[in-house]
Amino acid sequence: MDSNVTSSNIVDINREYKDSLFCYIFGREENKPWTLSLFNAVNKTDYEDPSEIRITTIENVVYLGRKNDVSFMIASRMNLYEHSSTLNPNMPIRCLIYSGMLFSKYVHDARNGIRLYSSTLQRLPSPRLFCFYNGLEDAPERTVLSLRDAFDSSIPSDIDVRVTMLNINSGNNLEIMEKCQPLREYSFLVERIRDNMGKYESKEEAVSEAISALPEDSVLKPFLEANRAEITGMCITDYDEARALDDIRHGYREEGLREGRAEGRAEGRAEGRAERDREMIRKKLLKGWSVEQIHEYDEYPMELILEVQQELSTEAKS
Repeated sequence: MDSNVTSSNIVDINREYKDSLFCYIFGREENKPWTLSLFNAVNKTDYEDPSEIRITTIENVVYLGRKNDVSFMIASRMNLYEHSSTLNPNMPIRCLIYSGMLFSKYVHDARNGIRLYSSTLQRLPSPRLFCFYNGLEDAPERTVLSLRDAFDSSIPSDIDVRVTMLNINSGNNLEIMEKCQPLREYSFLVERIRDNMGKYESKEEAVSEAISALPEDSVLKPFLEANRAEITGMCITDYDEARALDDIRHGYREEGLREGRAEGRAEGRAEGRAERDREMIRKKLLKGWSVEQIHEYDEYPMELILEVQQELSTEAKS
């Protein structure tokens, strides 16, 4: 991969584990009214008492050095909200792991009275998993990502995790945006900062102008201005992290293209593009690339990747 940006660089960007701006806004005890507003908007409910929310975010869980998750309980629901500035088909895998930790903590909390060896069915809070996407790549307004897509489709699976990804860029999910003013303003702020990055000499100026551009009746503006220094650093880090991730993804694509061209020259034009694709997929699988990585970064059809994977499995058994 030619790109000078690696996953270790992203960790370097965040030398300490810190909240993303999304988590700083929606995951703090003092901001429970905003968390409740977001909950009501995505679930089409009308709860009014923020004190009913119990924040359950696990503090030591980070992704590439950054906390992108908010978890909380309300009305017998276990809610896990993730933020992402890139399209990530592996979100169900992450949520599987995180949800397991949440439920393990819940079950072992004596206050909840869960008796796993009881002869009666023990009731658990219902999980609701959402990913809020505001990256630059085109994405549908609403997408349901399924863990089952990560499994071998030829083998029955007894586990599934579904994550609803909501595009919160401007012009998307207007009903949710209308119902949740903090989310609407957060979306405006992020897009304004992105636009400003090419207009101002410093990133600090870009962030400062975006905060100032919020309307006077903004619910977020007083909070952002009161914590301007910390918010500014957070916004810059979020922006840099998103760019670094884009560079990594671009590097993977370029690597795939280079390998594809080299393989094509070795095999010759007569073998055809289809055969070259199969061989490239085969090599990547043998190198340890996952089906999702090959599909995401090289854009080969999922059906073809799974077919080659099955061929390799059959060969290994023979």
